[in-house]
Amino acid sequence: MNIRRRALAAVATLTVSALALSACATGEDFEETTSSASASATSAAGDATGTEAAGAETVTVEDNYGTQEVPVDPSPLVVTDNRSFEILSDWGVKIDAAPKALVPFTVTEYKDNPDVIDIGNHREPDLEALTAVQPEVVVNGQRFSQHYEAIAKLNPETTMVEFEPREGEPLDEELTRHAEALGQIFDHEDDADQLIADFEDALQRAKDAYDPEKKVMAVNVSGGEVGYIAPSVGRTFGPLFDLLGLTPALEIEGGSDDHQGDDISVEAIAAANPDIIIVLDRDAGTSDRNEPGFTPAQTVIGDNAALKNTAAIADGNVYYAPEDTYTNESIITYTEILNALADQFEAAK
Repeated sequence: MNIRRRALAAVATLTVSALALSACATGEDFEETTSSASASATSAAGDATGTEAAGAETVTVEDNYGTQEVPVDPSPLVVTDNRSFEILSDWGVKIDAAPKALVPFTVTEYKDNPDVIDIGNHREPDLEALTAVQPEVVVNGQRFSQHYEAIAKLNPETTMVEFEPREGEPLDEELTRHAEALGQIFDHEDDADQLIADFEDALQRAKDAYDPEKKVMAVNVSGGEVGYIAPSVGRTFGPLFDLLGLTPALEIEGGSDDHQGDDISVEAIAAANPDIIIVLDRDAGTSDRNEPGFTPAQTVIGDNAALKNTAAIADGNVYYAPEDTYTNESIITYTEILNALADQFEAAK
């Protein structure tokens, strides 16, 4: 998957392509196509020799598939990883293609940009459109992790990196690893360091603010229904039970990371009588938020008669994650969540 492995062959191929283009193109088309082909050939040559050529510096990172030699500030660039969009947008990184349905609605620079090619969603990916971009680098991950091998096969000269949190590894370390690597690849190491420092401060603040005597229930609202988010394994909030030492109000055998949460009745939630409820609104982070029947989580939870007498609702100790969380879950999102939880925990004391 690494450019270095085929760099010498790539140089020859790209040089021939550049000569062919110069023979048949004219005017603006000539200028655009030849410069693109020449730049790609130069980049490949730099990788082959392990030196910088026309700014084609590389950096070595360890991703989920091993050691990768990655061009710094790559172009063309394809990003499929939800956790990367907000980070890269804040850094002003230009991307050429993405699964736009999965880009958080808050990241308008990519989601609403007509210059960013749409490669479909994870259920129906348009991998041909991805390949047509001829990406120098693909930042893969999250929902597109299942398509890693297919993307790699269609793009043998492309460097792919993936930093999806690995099973069994602490989430805080995985988010830090992801931010550090993006900082190296996109020449924003100082910004990455700041993201990590902010996250660590928020994590410590939430730990310090939490009273383990307070029982916590995490739930997911989807389609107007309430699902149970299991400690440790559940979507978004599950790992926070471990990171913060949260005391579960209820533990259900066989908890999963289902995107809608696990089945639970509101009566079971009421019987558990949590002191604090933390809520993920799945629909708010998807296109469902624009549908006529959409009901926000605040209404689903707050207007439920069975829940109104729980300690959490009676005392106003219900926290709702940012609306874009379900399609974001970046280190930035978690920093915001942790700081808000710290506020919630302090209020619950």
